[in-house]
Formats: sequence, structure tokens, C-alpha cells
Amino acid sequence: MIFNRLRNSRLMSKLMITYFLLTVIPISVLGFVAYNQYTKSIEKQVGEYIPKLLEQANININNQLNEYRSLPDSLYNANQVIEVLRKDSYQNNSNLFRDEFLVNNYLSKMYMNSGNNDILGVFILSKNRLFTSSKADYSGFQLENFPSTYGENLDLQGRTEFILPNQSDLAFQGDPPFILMMRELRDYENQETLGTIFVAIRLTFIEQAMESLYEDQKPTIWLTNEEGVIIYHTKRDRIGTLDPRFRNYPKINGSFRTTDFNDNQLISTNKFPNMNWYSYHRIALEDLMKETNQVRNGTILVFLIFVILSSVISVILAWNVSHPLQKLARLMKRVEKGDFKVDLPINKKDEIGLLAKSFNSMIQEIEHLIKMNYQIELRQKDAELYALQSQINPHFMYNTLETIGYAVEEEEKEIVSRMVALLGRMLRYSLNNKEKVVPLKQELGHIEDYLTIQQFRFEDRIDFQIKDIVGNDSYYVPKFILQPIVENAIKYGLEANYKVRIKVMIEEGKNNKLIIKIEDNGPGIKEADLSQLNLSFKSNPMIRRDENFGLINVHARIALIYGENYGLEVESVIGKGTTVMIRLPADESERGGEK
Repeated sequence: MIFNRLRNSRLMSKLMITYFLLTVIPISVLGFVAYNQYTKSIEKQVGEYIPKLLEQANININNQLNEYRSLPDSLYNANQVIEVLRKDSYQNNSNLFRDEFLVNNYLSKMYMNSGNNDILGVFILSKNRLFTSSKADYSGFQLENFPSTYGENLDLQGRTEFILPNQSDLAFQGDPPFILMMRELRDYENQETLGTIFVAIRLTFIEQAMESLYEDQKPTIWLTNEEGVIIYHTKRDRIGTLDPRFRNYPKINGSFRTTDFNDNQLISTNKFPNMNWYSYHRIALEDLMKETNQVRNGTILVFLIFVILSSVISVILAWNVSHPLQKLARLMKRVEKGDFKVDLPINKKDEIGLLAKSFNSMIQEIEHLIKMNYQIELRQKDAELYALQSQINPHFMYNTLETIGYAVEEEEKEIVSRMVALLGRMLRYSLNNKEKVVPLKQELGHIEDYLTIQQFRFEDRIDFQIKDIVGNDSYYVPKFILQPIVENAIKYGLEANYKVRIKVMIEEGKNNKLIIKIEDNGPGIKEADLSQLNLSFKSNPMIRRDENFGLINVHARIALIYGENYGLEVESVIGKGTTVMIRLPADESERGGEK
């Protein structure tokens, strides 16, 4: 149904629909596919690139942590500090205060003033004593917060552990995020535990390691331990909390897409070497494609402008095509009603202009053909009237009937019967045959009947011969083209007291032509008259009726039907006779030149 409606719609609508089908829709689909492919390519590249950056960042963080792990080793080179840590008790508080000052001063000099800004504080818990040094005031890390035997019984087996912010009450002024590194101090000479050292490390070193991942897209980056506790997060309030989606994340070194955050997110992850820590990088695909979407939006805007401009241009072009065609259709309707006084202006030289030119030429040609057909009809009627007048001419009829009467008196029944049959056949040929062209065989039969009647009248004064060399019964010729020529030959031959001999020959000419020759032995035509006669064949065929009207009529009808290359040509020599040649196309169509 849609195709039928489209097929029957206006040309302008078809052109616009075609424009959208071939231009707007393919470009839109191509742009959509290209955009999707491009976004997938970016997503794939980012999904491969970010885990590598995370891996490098993890290595840097791990290296930094290894440096922090080695910080307590410097204590073993401080003999005074080791001696203090070996003491189990004091006789008085002054000795305790002196040792605290000694150890605290060492911690400040060794750690606080070493130029490492990431260290917030150092604490040593040893045999119910607490030695401290920090860069800022703190709370939640007093001796009463720990059991009395904490420093003696904590066996870390040489490992370094990290206490997360939510695992202790320690807090510094300004609430900077940090982790607390914890390591056992051992007396390797006595194989005893001296205590536990705690180093509070600011998380800025993680931020610095992740700097390569911070771009214009502002991703979310966080670190967790094996239990999903967040060690570091770009949002500080998330540090120390439990990642609720940690169990759902695949433990892979790579990237995956998720919609857990109410939109499409690309999450990349990487596991720390030699640690059960994981780093994560999350970015919304919308942010990742921000620049791409800006380009997309700009492209869409340009495309819409292009569609609008091209649509306007297409409408103008379609109107320039359809409007002349609509005007042509209106003019054709006028032509259908018989109004040939129409003209389509030619303002262009394109196909529409050529169509207008062809239409105007066609109308002119149709009008010309109508006039020609009208003239042919007139000539045909003239020829029929002429032939009929010749046959019912009082002299011809009287002479023919008189001849029949003589034959009756002489009781020549056979002659009477034959002449009556010939006369009847001639009249039927003239009255009954309404066609413009007839088979050549019928036309030859008609002229043979006419000559036979004349031969009965004038006996041995007329002799004729019809010689058909072609012998093709399928050729068609205009009706009544031979009788006027034969009548002229008999008339002028008998007037000059000649024994008239008429010869009709049919032969084939070059270029598919049919030639009919009518030769007589009459007195001939003067050269001036002959030239005037042949010239009159080429002049206006609608000339006055004169003594040459029969020949002119024949020539005009042939020229109108078949063209100016066909018609009559007369050759004559005084005292030797005249030859009239009729040139016709070898036409095997019943419609003649109208096919």
C-alpha cells in the first residue's frame, strides 16, 4: 500500500523522498555507526591503557611503602635508644622523663625533621611506655588506649602491618587522611621484643602516584585491602569505609563496564604486587566521551544545518523540475481538447529545456501532420471524385453504353457480358473501396479494366501491355494513381490520330523503391511545357484545377503520404511519346506512409 501511494504521489514528493532516502538517512546511519565504532574504540583503548597506568602507580606506591617499611631500621644504629627500650622499670620518674626526652628527641630529629612531609607522627609503645613525636596535635593515641602488655605481647613475626583510619582512634589536627604503619622492634642480641613502632603516613604519596590518572575527565580512584576496606579514595569521606560492591568486582587486571552507578561506568582495576591491595579507576562513559560528544554535537548541528540548506536547495531544484512538468501536463490537456495554439517557454538548456523544445516541436509536427492528413484526405476525395467523374462522365458512359448497344445489335453476347462486368467492377472499385492505399494488384486490375473497355470502344486504335516484373502481390500503393495518367495518354494520342500503344511496367528501384512506368507513343510534350509540368510537381500541391489536375493530384497525394522524395516525374520527346515514372516506397503495409 505504501509503495502504491508512493508510486502515485507527485513528482516533487518523490524527489524529496528520494533525496532523504539517498542522502539524509544514509549519512545519519553512517554517522551513527561511525560514532558507535569510535566510542567503542575509545572505550577499548582506555580499557587497555588505564590498567597499565594503575599497574605503574601500584608499583610506585609499593616502592614508597617499602621505603617506609625500612624507616625503623635506623633505630638499631642508635645504641642509646636501644638501651632505653631494653629497660623494664625505673627507680624514679626523673630517669623515665630523661629517657622519654632522649627517645622523643631522636624520633623528631630522625623522622620529623628528615624532610619527608608525608610522615605525620612516630610512636613507640615499649613496656608500658609511649614515646612520641608528631608534626601536629593528635588525639586517640595515649597510653591508656592500649593494654599494659601491648608492646610486649604483640608478635608480628617480622611483618609490617598497616592500620587503617577506621581501625584506630588516632586523629591529627586538620583530620588529614593517613595510614598507620606498625612494626615490631626486636632485640636481636637477647631475642626479645623491645616494643612496637607506629608511623602515621599521610596519603599524599598515593595521590602523587595517581597523578597520571587524573585528567580532565576527573575519574574516581580508590584503593582497598582484601576485605574491601577503602584505604584511599578521591572522596575523603569514603576513606576507611567498606566498599559495598567490592565482592561483585572481578579480581582481574583489566577493565569492565558496569551500570551500578545509574549510568554506564568503565572500571579498571589492578592488584598490588606482593600485597592484597587493589587499586580501582572509575569513570563515567559520558565523561570519557565528553570531547567526543562535543564533536558529535557539533557534527549534528552542522549536519542539521546541511540538511536544512540542502532541503531548501532540493525543494528549489525539485520545483524547477516539477513545475515545468506540471505546466507541460496542463498544456497537454489543452492539446487533448484540440487546442494546438500552445507554446511552452524555453528558458533553460537542460533536460527540461530539451523536453520543452521537443514538446513544442511535437505540437508543431502534430499540427503539420494534421494539416497534411487533411490535405491527403482532400486529395483522396478529389481522386475518388475524379475517378468517379471519369467513369460516370456522360461521354464515357454514353460511349461505353453505345459500344455495348452495338454489340447487342451484332448479338455479340460475350462482348456485352464482358463489358458490363468490366464497367460494374470499375464502379464497385470506385464506390466501395474507402482505403487510401490498396494492394498494387487491385490498382493494376482497375487500370486493366479501364483500358479493356477503351480497347473495346476504339478497337485496334488502342493497344496496351501491363508488365509486372516485380511480381510481389504484397505491395500497397495509393488508390487511383494510374487512371489519370492513362487517360491523358489516350486523350492526346487519339487527338493526334495516333494508334495509341500504352505500356505499364512495374519494377524495383534502388534503396527499396518501387517504380511504375507508364509509356505511350503519343505526340509528346513541348520542352517548355514539360519543364513547367515537372516544376509544378515541386510547388504548392493545392494549385488550381487545370488540364494537368489529374497528374498534379496524383503527385501531391504521393508526396503527402510518403514524403517529397516520392512522386511523379515526366519524360517526353516530341513525336516519340511520353514516359511517366511513379516513384513509391516498396511498402508492404496496409496503412501506407502512416505506419
